[in-house]
Parts: sequence; structure tokens; C-alpha cells
Amino acid sequence: QVQLVESGGGLVQAGGSLRLSCAASGSIFSINAMGWYRRAPGKPRELVAAITSAGSTNYADSVKGRFTISRDNAKNTVYLQMNSLNPEDTAVYTCNAVAYSDSRYSYWGQGTQVTVSS
Repeated sequence: QVQLVESGGGLVQAGGSLRLSCAASGSIFSINAMGWYRRAPGKPRELVAAITSAGSTNYADSVKGRFTISRDNAKNTVYLQMNSLNPEDTAVYTCNAVAYSDSRYSYWGQGTQVTVSS
């Protein structure tokens, strides 16, 4: 089992920045990759950014050049630095971890609201 606790959401003006954190606990040795998803009202959930245990990253086209995902292995924490935010970034952001043991498991955090005002 893996538990994920997110923090760092909030309200910010367009052009501003926020940093989201996702702290993992439990069977963290089994985690292969972690990522951030978001769901805006009336839209499907989308992958924002992901990072593997080897440090490889990938981003949604809409956030490339503005968002940066990183991880601190000592703290078992993944961060999403979001710069140049715009109202289209408004969504509930949820942390995800993919772990492998006897099978593939996907774990989710509780979600954190990010609201960007124009």
C-alpha cells in the first residue's frame, strides 16, 4: 500500500506561480513512477506531468515550458512547480503513484484545488 498526501494548492492570479507537493508513504520501494493529473470542470482528467524512478519526465503539451516536475527521494516527495499560470490551469490536481509488486497498482491522493484568476 502507498499513501499520498498533497499540499500546495490555492488561489493565484494569472501569471503567478504555485508549487504542489505530494508526499508518499507506505510501500514506497515499489513505486515506479509518480505523476500529477488534473480535472477541470466539464473536462476529462488529463495527465499533467510524470516522473519515473529513473528521473525521466514527460509533460502535457499545454504545460511544457511552464511546469516542472521533480522528486526528492530522501523525502519521498514529488513536486510540481507551476509558473506562468493561466485560468485554463484551474482544476483539481491529484497525485498518482504507480507501483509494482505482485501486480501493477495505481494509487491516488485526495486532490488539491488550483484556481487561477484572470
